[in-house]
Amino acid sequence: MTTIANPFDTLRETDFIKEMVRQMRALDSYGQFDGQPAERLLDPFVLTKERKAEIPLIGDPDETTIACVRAFYNAISVMIEKECGLMAVPLVHLSYEGFGRVLITVGKLVVLDRTLRDVHRFGFESLSKMKNEADKYLAVALEIVGKYPEVAGL
Repeated sequence: MTTIANPFDTLRETDFIKEMVRQMRALDSYGQFDGQPAERLLDPFVLTKERKAEIPLIGDPDETTIACVRAFYNAISVMIEKECGLMAVPLVHLSYEGFGRVLITVGKLVVLDRTLRDVHRFGFESLSKMKNEADKYLAVALEIVGKYPEVAGL
């Protein structure tokens, strides 16, 4: 009998996914997700084509979506901090309509600057795509810190 491996099993062991689970638990101030498995916590990040089709083109983000945006960029900040040893601080500014900006700073250095649009449709095709996107942001941020360490250390 052949068992089919769950793709989440390999992702679960990555530092980024572990941090995403920690971030979602940290943002759960009312304890709604206490005892829930990691798959359930990360489910709102997966926006398949079918799910995306159900979301209107224009809309305001709900609290869950805003929490997901914050958790994603908080996790990236933690990963930056782990890699370079300097504190990374995320700033997520959103209007009630779902437009805004994300900045992550290390010292006086801006290592990530993203414009956010249509936040009510925030998500990824899969958790592995989310991890790949985070890895890209992390690589660029670490490259910037490496290029300007004196500014990052301020």
